[in-house]
Amino acid sequence: MNVFIGYIFLGLSLSAPIGPINAAQLDKGIRGGFWHAWVVGLGAISADIIYMLLVYFGVIHLLEAPFVKAFLWLFGFFVLVYTGVESIKNAGVISAAEMRGSETSLSKSYLSGFLMSLFNPLSILFWLGIYGSILAKAANEYPMQQLLIYSGAIVTGILLWDVSMAAASSIFRRVMTSRVLKGVSVLSGLSLVGFGIYFGVQVVQLLFFH
Repeated sequence: MNVFIGYIFLGLSLSAPIGPINAAQLDKGIRGGFWHAWVVGLGAISADIIYMLLVYFGVIHLLEAPFVKAFLWLFGFFVLVYTGVESIKNAGVISAAEMRGSETSLSKSYLSGFLMSLFNPLSILFWLGIYGSILAKAANEYPMQQLLIYSGAIVTGILLWDVSMAAASSIFRRVMTSRVLKGVSVLSGLSLVGFGIYFGVQVVQLLFFH
């Protein structure tokens, strides 16, 4: 049980560092409320589970090919910059209708979280490095059934963080003035653009300076 709880905390700590998903969740929560923020995280978790399975079946090494890496960085650059620019552009028009939660469909929020995480090469490095090493260590100590339980514990931890972020962003929108909310929306957008530019720089380095 202690080990299970430990893996839940691992999932929490893996999700906590500020990254594109957290920034997007904050922005969606301010505009659409709890459910939109939660569904962005759910989309990201779906991509995380895909990467966990790729690590589990040993397929992830195919993603280390320079061409595949460059494609992922480039796509990540476009997804993040587009989402960030949209957030900044729409920050000045957080209308009363949006504040009541009628911004976009939940499926669009899910898709944006899914694509952001799926085409985030940091996710690949992260799951390959961290989950891969956990899997290698645990495989020597535990039977397959327990491995699946501990993997589930990591996902549970990520889900808990997802709910926490969604709740925090929906509380923000209730207690803050529209001016502050617009400011947070702009900062979230700038953060996403910043991550996107970082991805773009990685593509240039990989293609021209590698």
